[in-house]
Amino acid sequence: MVNQTNVGLFLLSRAVRFGGFNNPSIYTAFLYAMIKRTAGALFLLLLFVLPSLAQKLNRAVFFTNEAPVSTTIRVDIKRLVSEKKEPRFVPCEVKMIIPELGSDSIVEPAKVRPRGNNRKENCWLASLMFDFKDSTSDLSELKKLKFVGGCTKGSGPEQLLMKEYLIYKMYNLFTEKSFRVRLLKVRYEDTRGKEKPFEQYGFFIEDVDDMAKRNDCLEKDAGVYSSEQANRANSTLVYLFQYMIGNTDWSVPARHNVKLIATKTDTLGAPFIIPYDFDYSGLVNAAYAVPDESLGTTKVTERVYRGFPRRIEELQDVAKVFIEKEKAVRTIIDNDPVLNGFYKKEMSQFLNEFFQLIRSEREIKNLFIDGARTR
Repeated sequence: MVNQTNVGLFLLSRAVRFGGFNNPSIYTAFLYAMIKRTAGALFLLLLFVLPSLAQKLNRAVFFTNEAPVSTTIRVDIKRLVSEKKEPRFVPCEVKMIIPELGSDSIVEPAKVRPRGNNRKENCWLASLMFDFKDSTSDLSELKKLKFVGGCTKGSGPEQLLMKEYLIYKMYNLFTEKSFRVRLLKVRYEDTRGKEKPFEQYGFFIEDVDDMAKRNDCLEKDAGVYSSEQANRANSTLVYLFQYMIGNTDWSVPARHNVKLIATKTDTLGAPFIIPYDFDYSGLVNAAYAVPDESLGTTKVTERVYRGFPRRIEELQDVAKVFIEKEKAVRTIIDNDPVLNGFYKKEMSQFLNEFFQLIRSEREIKNLFIDGARTR
């Protein structure tokens, strides 16, 4: 077979020698040779290279995609429900259609167990931890991931779950040092056939190591730290964000609903606080959520500032960031296709008070300096 590139080069040299491309027959022959050669190379690229690139799951990229993952979970639901207090991994089968990988479904065995202290106590079906490490295909790339599902069946719990999902998306607006989430549309099927199949949205939470890695950090999982030993700018942001959403269910010393990470180049330096699990916040307002008695409040929709005092200049700088992000925060709520109008309005109204007060220097001083905790 004659090499098409050599043919093209030969015709090019003949064209130059005999007057360039003024000769239509030489021009046509040259163009045909080049197109044929290029088409062959393109065909090989499409046939061998692109499919291999498109079908490989990357866990980091997985959490940058907004499209919901269609998922079916086949598991012994009775075991998940009855063994919440002493959770053990239960075998399951997971079927996923991941949009960025195409329309083909991936079906793999996995393991799952209940997680989350509050939800294990208060929910029919707790949040879950999935272990994909024994899978033999792309799903093994997911390794272990936390999953947040509805507290019970029905649309009401699903709406509350979506509110929590949107809080993660809100915090992503303020800092890269935050957990990303990926939405799933889940069909639950009971392998015993005792429970009717049901569908609900849920979401995966990014693994802490992946979150730390993309921030050039490592998880700081040893040692006891107070909030004030953390990075000052980061902790100030966390204090005000938790106040914005009305969340008091977190503690740095107890490592309750927070992770700590430190830069790779300074692992002994002040760590960064990474909050998660926002279901006890007033912005979610779940029926099972009750405030700690020591806070002196009767419901989670009553905000309490649990941060330490800052200089007024520091607080005003952070307040300015919140004011700049207000429109984007509200857009996340308004544009969500799953959350219904009632809950969109409820979330928006809950945020109104916060965005009003951070525009007032007097309110900032009263709440975040004079009203701050001292120990």
